[in-house]
Amino acid sequence: MKEIIIDKNENEQRLDRFLNKYLAKAPQGFVQKMIRKKNVKINGVKAKPEMTIFEGDIIQLFLSDETIEKFIAVKGPIKSKLIPSIIYEDDNIILINKEAGLLSHGAGDGDEFEENIVDSMVSYLIEKGDYVPRIEKTFTPSICNRLDRNTPGIVIGAKNYGTLKAINEAIKDYHIRRFYKTIVKGHVKENFKAEGYLTKDEDKNIVKISLGNTEGSKKIVTEIKVLNYKEGFTLLEIELITGRTHQIRGHLASLGYPVIGDRKYGNKAINQEFQDNYGLVNQWLHGYKVEFNGLEGDLEYLNGKEFISIADRKLAIIEEELFNL
Repeated sequence: MKEIIIDKNENEQRLDRFLNKYLAKAPQGFVQKMIRKKNVKINGVKAKPEMTIFEGDIIQLFLSDETIEKFIAVKGPIKSKLIPSIIYEDDNIILINKEAGLLSHGAGDGDEFEENIVDSMVSYLIEKGDYVPRIEKTFTPSICNRLDRNTPGIVIGAKNYGTLKAINEAIKDYHIRRFYKTIVKGHVKENFKAEGYLTKDEDKNIVKISLGNTEGSKKIVTEIKVLNYKEGFTLLEIELITGRTHQIRGHLASLGYPVIGDRKYGNKAINQEFQDNYGLVNQWLHGYKVEFNGLEGDLEYLNGKEFISIADRKLAIIEEELFNL
């Protein structure tokens, strides 16, 4: 029998979800079967899969040590040598400025490692002593929002489970506002809210936007604000109400305002012009601002705060020259 004492980074989650992470190498359905056969107790009481575990609870697993060791999750080494560009950090969150070309998450479990925000953040927190993998049962610091590989901007990292859960819920409930700047071809004359339905082609990694709901589509809402206009190009501030894959790029292109430099949804002739004149090879899109609202408890101190990321020099030069800033 093995006893597991629940700490703050496992607090307030379903028992079966915790055990699926703790025994990550177990076959599918093993945890449910183990609970059903009464091999799991919480504080000496027979457990049910949907029970919520809390800090200080004691979970008892009536299994052999060999079975537990065989199935228990083992954290692999962090390979990242990238030092994250930190905008803000405290005991709960870390805001990182992601560069264009950098992945938000690792690409997968294959042998090929590619630098990414998550691994660089975890490596930094280990080096700093804020995260000690050997004493954590299931939790690993994670990010709460993603940016496309070629979109720079602010990524929100959570340093503990309570923060991860609270930030994710706040994003879902539209309390955390995420703003982007972009330059599009065409004259957007006024501010407006755009709604539609997004369908993703997983094989081609592209999205299609329609006005009506179709099979497999998801509703999208994009707030569009005009910041400047000059000679056929409009500088926009975009607020993501929903956050779907390629939402901004696909949605603007479907409205007739392709993002400059966008190789998937943009105008090839315009893209070539900006590549020749400025060396722009990816979309001019920047996740430049995050505003926190609606947080409670330990994170209430963040309410009303906003954080801004400065665009890299290439994007800034294009903005300055196009709009004579």
